[in-house]
Amino acid sequence: MLTPKGRGSLSEVVFESMREPSGWDAVLRTIADDDDDLQITLWALYELHYRGFDDVDDDLEWQPELIELRRSLESAFEASLRDRFTTPVPQGDLAESLFAYVEEHDGPSLARHVQRDADHEQVLELLRMRSIYHLKESDPTAWVVPRLPVRTQAALMELQFDEYGCGDPHRLHAELFARGMDACGLRPEYGAYIDDAPIEILEQNNAMSLFGLHRRLRGAALGHLAAFEMTSSIPSRQIAQGLSRLELPAAMADYYLEHVEADAVHEQLAARTICGSLIEDEPELREDVFFGAFTCLDLEARFAHRMLHEWAA
Repeated sequence: MLTPKGRGSLSEVVFESMREPSGWDAVLRTIADDDDDLQITLWALYELHYRGFDDVDDDLEWQPELIELRRSLESAFEASLRDRFTTPVPQGDLAESLFAYVEEHDGPSLARHVQRDADHEQVLELLRMRSIYHLKESDPTAWVVPRLPVRTQAALMELQFDEYGCGDPHRLHAELFARGMDACGLRPEYGAYIDDAPIEILEQNNAMSLFGLHRRLRGAALGHLAAFEMTSSIPSRQIAQGLSRLELPAAMADYYLEHVEADAVHEQLAARTICGSLIEDEPELREDVFFGAFTCLDLEARFAHRMLHEWAA
């Protein structure tokens, strides 16, 4: 994967400096033009910690000036996410409170639109956007594993074992999605459609990386995971039905059908065992668990609103 196209003054300076390092003063003194410019820059800085870029030296992963910039952008992004999180933190049993919280924050459904009304081009557009996450599925959560109490580690690894194909490289969820993309005539390469991704997709992916890469945000990472799993099983069935309605390749439907049963189990594991054990051992992280859950639901709702509005227009 090559560095993405710049979307403003900051991203253009940063990406050029990453490709051809010749001094870092401009990187630290350039201000983002807007949120889109900020988010694509942050996404690329995070990618240095995942698979990197073919046109960037791997040594730049820990370049001090890039880390300094990343921390500055992260602070602004986290502040904006926390400003959106205004609902009171529920008390009582953690798992039951989480299930109720997620149900109360139900937003517009892209899956229902795919199931009933979406046309062929709309579904392909949605798949291109989803590929930014699904082609590295669960990787952000993997950062969290060594930062957890023992019971929570064990429970999270049970879930992650499924996500990574139970030891079979052909059953990795990211690999299933790539095969589905290829069958649909879409590019299956990691990051292929990043230049088409709207800010809502960048924020979704950056939030997961933010939570995963900071030990102090481990509660938010697991709350995000729980909300993601709780809102995946039924929508996955709806999307699979929509793909069938449009006669799209079975390989793409297979990815979603894999999640119908798996995520029905995962939602219980994530809420009751993963988040539940974390809060038993570290009760001070309760608010961050709900902050992570809210962020997952809020960012998905923002993306759904955008896509449904554009399709309706």
